[in-house]
Amino acid sequence: MSDLSIRIISADEHAAFIAARPSASFLQTPGWAAVKSEWKAESLGWYEPGNPAELVGVGLVLYRQMPKVKRYLAYLPEGPVIDWDAIDLGRYLRPLAEHAAGQGAFGIRMGPPVPTRRWTAKTIKDAIAAGQQPRLRDVRPDVIEPSGATVTNQLTALGWKAPRTGEGFAAGQPQFVFQVPLAGYGPDDLLKNMNQLWRRNIKKADKMGVEVSQGGPEDLKAFHQLYVETAERDHFTPRPLPYFEKMYAAMDNQPGECCDFRLYNAHHEGDLVASTIWIRVGGHSWYSYGASSTAKRDVRGSNAIQWRMMSDALAEGATVYDLRGITDTLDPNDPHVGLIQFKVGTGGEAVEYVGEWDLPLNKALYTAFDLYMRRR
Repeated sequence: MSDLSIRIISADEHAAFIAARPSASFLQTPGWAAVKSEWKAESLGWYEPGNPAELVGVGLVLYRQMPKVKRYLAYLPEGPVIDWDAIDLGRYLRPLAEHAAGQGAFGIRMGPPVPTRRWTAKTIKDAIAAGQQPRLRDVRPDVIEPSGATVTNQLTALGWKAPRTGEGFAAGQPQFVFQVPLAGYGPDDLLKNMNQLWRRNIKKADKMGVEVSQGGPEDLKAFHQLYVETAERDHFTPRPLPYFEKMYAAMDNQPGECCDFRLYNAHHEGDLVASTIWIRVGGHSWYSYGASSTAKRDVRGSNAIQWRMMSDALAEGATVYDLRGITDTLDPNDPHVGLIQFKVGTGGEAVEYVGEWDLPLNKALYTAFDLYMRRR
């Protein structure tokens, strides 16, 4: 079977293809190019040879320039949007490599949206309590996805390489995420699957009069103030307000109906106690960013706002609610374990993906860029 043809497509064509699929990452929508405006970007389309009208895959490619040289890392976050169950992935990936090289890329990094293993909330909770396995990757999974091994084997055979843990330049999307399956469940089922603390906190927030509502761009400044407060409390570097203003404008005004982007606010007696960003593409919904106040923690605004986003995802027909990245630490003494414990309370599952794979097109430049990124 011959390779597919590939060419640059319009944002409208890109968005229409994604809108017609069951799901795709929001990082592969054309609007994300506007969010990452400091990168050069293009929408690519794959076509069956001899049938230039049959679009069979799309990809958002972000080009990050190498310092002082007009050569680029081509990056496809959580993409491309192709048939990852294909018998021959090379039909997609060989044309991608040729196109990227022609655009001046010294290497490609992509994140196939292909899961490899899954762990239930109970398995994770038991592993943390036992304290014997400090890493999730060392715990026996509840589900092994056969597609993960198939894709990994194909990528290896095609010359792609998986970055070693904690190494390589960080363009970076998480390899481990936490998700709540929604398909086949109603609101009562979701509540029942949560642990007792989550159910109690949701009930307490309601009793205390916490009100969750959908906001607009005019609420971004208040969201950002709370987000900066959260960053100081949790010791991470916050993004600036213009980043979120750009994100709201770009993701909320995409071509067609490929993406639903919302800002949620939780208030208690007029005070903003939590604020979050929610995104949906087809059947996949995400909790993307969140912030909460240090004051009034006892009114449980964070639980209330998560429950509202999860309920709205279910009402919109989503099949999964994604709480995004987790580290794989299960060490009870590691400060990061609190994040996974918070998410485990939803009753969902940890999911490991195949991770981000690299294809060096110019090995000398690829190595030099990797070194540069490590020293930053």
